[in-house]
Amino acid sequence: MIKFKVDENLHSDAADLPRDHGHDALTVFDQGLRGQPDSDIASVCRREARTIVTLDLDFSDIRVYPPEDYEGIIVLRLNDQSRASMLQGLGRIIPLFENESLAGHLWIVDEHQIRIRGASQSGSP
Repeated sequence: MIKFKVDENLHSDAADLPRDHGHDALTVFDQGLRGQPDSDIASVCRREARTIVTLDLDFSDIRVYPPEDYEGIIVLRLNDQSRASMLQGLGRIIPLFENESLAGHLWIVDEHQIRIRGASQSGSP
């Protein structure tokens, strides 16, 4: 089971999808963290050992958020940021969690590819 934190810039359904696959997912709203700075959200994720799921490209800056310091960072970089597109993007990656590590990795997900960056691996599954 993977623990996720869904950022406020995503529809709440983004937490339901991992839950439906047996994972633990909380939203920023669930914990009263709406409007908090990225650094505070990141600290909560580290403390709770949760993978952040976000549309916020700031989390893709490995100088500020080194992947090895986190249980995982997933940045959805979708041209279409509708609820349906976001759920489709998440739906594509959930099956990969069985064979690909989230811990210590940054996953950048767009409509066409998934890029994984981390201390031990990078690529497009």
